Amino acid sequence: MATFRALVLHEEGGKVEPRIKAVDEARLPPGEVTVAVECSTLNYKDGMILQGIGRLVRNYPHVPGIDFAGTVERSDSPEFKPGDPVILTGWRVGETQWGGYAEKARVRASYLVRRPEGLSARQAMAIGTAGFTAMLAVIALERHGLKPGAGDVLVTGAAGGVGSVAVALLARLGHRVVASTGRPEQRDYLTELGAADLIDRATLAAKLSRPLDVERWAGAIDAVGGTTLATILTQLKYRASAAACGLAGGSSLPATVIPFLLRGVNLLGIDSVMCPRDERVAAWQRLVRDLPLDKLDGMTETVPLSALPGLASKILRGATRGRIVVDITG
Repeated sequence: MATFRALVLHEEGGKVEPRIKAVDEARLPPGEVTVAVECSTLNYKDGMILQGIGRLVRNYPHVPGIDFAGTVERSDSPEFKPGDPVILTGWRVGETQWGGYAEKARVRASYLVRRPEGLSARQAMAIGTAGFTAMLAVIALERHGLKPGAGDVLVTGAAGGVGSVAVALLARLGHRVVASTGRPEQRDYLTELGAADLIDRATLAAKLSRPLDVERWAGAIDAVGGTTLATILTQLKYRASAAACGLAGGSSLPATVIPFLLRGVNLLGIDSVMCPRDERVAAWQRLVRDLPLDKLDGMTETVPLSALPGLASKILRGATRGRIVVDITG
């Protein structure tokens, strides 16, 4: 029986234990398409899964990895043939079924997107779930009226994965981007990505003192949640929007309805997991067109599978920068 190399999680005594081991191909889950995986990434959710936080995984042994890029090896679907370059993000792959931290993956054909021409597997995963989410957030803000020249656009968690791509995208599209971070040592990094100014995240994380603040933001992409998002809502300009796509700062929202009633602001929820396929294809095409791919190298670190257990706690602490690509073949 053929085998492949994978990072496999085992649950022992209530604790999750990662092991890199050979796995029989017969263990792959059902699906029409088998993919030879080249690259995956480390996302915040991956960190939670690797640490056994949140009960996102219920069945062990389990292969995590919520996204991957690779080449079709076998296909029972007319949509794909062997040799096709593909990307997967979302659909709870890596949570409810085996994911991308392995040399092989098997999934439904409907979960896959053909990799855009000119985009390598490494570049696709340098974007990955985080960059795809950032693009969805930008598209949502545009649909609600955001245009270049409208004023400052805020990005929170700016040195993280979603934030880094959001800063680069918005700047490339002509917006004046203000990056919020708790790591002042990342100023040069964020400026290089296109941020025009930086603010300390502590200024947004303080408990609300009033239901409305001075109008400041023409739009916002928030990867933090909690009090930070509540504060942003009080500072949005009239009829401006905030796109919420993360909860690193907490899942509660200690806000009032006043900004909605008196300024007509919009709170836009961004879900990249169950995003319809046609929107996925459009978002990836936008990424190839609008994201300065030359910025990817500067925001990306490449690591082997063996490095993931040690990096999981680091990403959960907010101590990583930009994107982490996992080289599955190395």
